[in-house]
Amino acid sequence: MSAVIIVLIILVVLVFIALIKTIQVIPQASAAIVERFGRYTRTLNAGLNIVVPFIDSIRNRIDLREQVVPFPPQPVITQDNLVVNIDTVIYYQVTDARAATYEVASYIQAIEQLTVTTLRNIIGGMDLERTLTSREEINAALRGVLDEATGKWGIRVNRVELKAIEPPTSIQDSMEKQMRAERDKRAAILTAEGTRQSAILTAEGEKQSAILRAEGESKAAALRAEGEAQAVRTVFEAIHAGDPDQKLLSYQYLQMLPKIAEGDANKLWIVPSEIGDALKGLSGALGNAGGGVPGFNVKGDVPSARRDEPTVD
Repeated sequence: MSAVIIVLIILVVLVFIALIKTIQVIPQASAAIVERFGRYTRTLNAGLNIVVPFIDSIRNRIDLREQVVPFPPQPVITQDNLVVNIDTVIYYQVTDARAATYEVASYIQAIEQLTVTTLRNIIGGMDLERTLTSREEINAALRGVLDEATGKWGIRVNRVELKAIEPPTSIQDSMEKQMRAERDKRAAILTAEGTRQSAILTAEGEKQSAILRAEGESKAAALRAEGEAQAVRTVFEAIHAGDPDQKLLSYQYLQMLPKIAEGDANKLWIVPSEIGDALKGLSGALGNAGGGVPGFNVKGDVPSARRDEPTVD
């Protein structure tokens, strides 16, 4: 009886194992290669799949998502015989699980070696300056070669990026000095341009200020002249309206003579001859009244007068 139980237990275990091997669950974005007696049979896609236990076997499970593989720095010689280290990153995706399994032993290693050789061919035709400034061109050329070569392996190269391009230390020092000199040059140019612009703006401001000041002075002079002319016209009209006689004018002139003589520079002053007739009348009138005007003769002649010998007291 115990032997029967043992046999039943063994059968149950075998059935359980057979069920496990029969039912294969493939995750999303994955694929599995099925072989029957060592020969490729089919590719299992995502979901629940049934295989023949102990006859069919799973050879390989492949991730169909896009993969990122960084490669270590590779020494590459440029056209001008300089060694640079270049880091690359490959973005690839498996499109055919069967080809990726049977067409190449290790597609990761194959992609790495192909990247190195292709990169050396591309960089070998460029000098250092072009290498440093042509990343997009290098990426495009590298991606084209890799995509064409890996197509038969069931691999699609979506993108290739150069992480870093490191020239020799001596070249880096020279480049830093050159960049520093270029920055100093640009700074000096900008400073000179700023000084020039400042001088131009200052000169323009002074010009505008001088123009405005001249216009202001011109208008002020015109207003002063107009005011003086108006004052002269007013005085002239007032004098004519008062109708003064010659005697009053002569008397007013005599009162103004001391003010005319004031000042250290007035060493000699001349009495206008036009006032002679008025002074004759004034002298005659005063002479009849009591003896004439001091400093003047009876005829009314007006002598020249000096400051040290004044005519009028």
